[in-house]
Amino acid sequence: MPAGSTDGARGIDGVVRRLRAIAAGLPPTDGVAVFNRMYLTVTEGVRTGLGGFADPPAVAELDVLFAGRYLLAVDAVAAGRRPPACWRPLFELRADPEVHPLQFALAGMNAHIQHDLPLAVVDTCRRLGREPEQLEGDYHRINGLLAEVETAVREQLMPGPDVLERLEPMTHRIGAWSVGTAREAAWGSVRLLWGLRGRPAAARACATALDGAVGLLGRALLLPLGLRDPAAVETPAVGAPAVGPSTPEAPAVGLPAPGAPVAGLLPVARSRPATDGTRAGR
Repeated sequence: MPAGSTDGARGIDGVVRRLRAIAAGLPPTDGVAVFNRMYLTVTEGVRTGLGGFADPPAVAELDVLFAGRYLLAVDAVAAGRRPPACWRPLFELRADPEVHPLQFALAGMNAHIQHDLPLAVVDTCRRLGREPEQLEGDYHRINGLLAEVETAVREQLMPGPDVLERLEPMTHRIGAWSVGTAREAAWGSVRLLWGLRGRPAAARACATALDGAVGLLGRALLLPLGLRDPAAVETPAVGAPAVGPSTPEAPAVGLPAPGAPVAGLLPVARSRPATDGTRAGR
């Protein structure tokens, strides 16, 4: 592992511990839990493969700053405050029984990639004295990892053919969203925000507009299905956390190399969405 990779992995260790703690404290069908378990898998994959990046210290710094924005949203909600607009749909609808688990997963990815990621890249460049172009190669290397996870999530959470016929609006929305497109859009936002770094007021206005726009897309991804019969939306869901609560002995859960099989990457449990009818945060 190149010099600096070990220290970087230690920084990511703290993120992994926090994600595990969040996963351990949430019921499996909670919408935030669905995204959190998927994000934990990605973070552990980055940690495992850190030495394979061109600039491991920068990737580690980016990973920590990136995760920090999601964790700040979690902390805000726990403290009774409103999270950023991009995260509000997920936290507000996390217990809605009419929202499918796959919708939760993609809405979380949408908020984190299209809003949090460009801001984290800019912050990383400022802290380390890098230009965005110096991080671009490693940025795109992570695309393969995310694509593997997105594919696994879609395969394991997608409802069966009988249900799909009744959920055509949902399948259209989720089929139109992809992690690759989202990350390309995020890189465009990086270039815009970096170009505005000498104009703080304009940069803040741009970030605020981005936050709101990503939130609107997230709300569209989470549009309730309108099916009140729980049996009608019973689908494979991401089950228990990929790993248990943090312990010093807990092994990292890595990801296969790009192109390797991803079957079984995310555990599956037969479960139904919460049926208490509540919509958290409302």
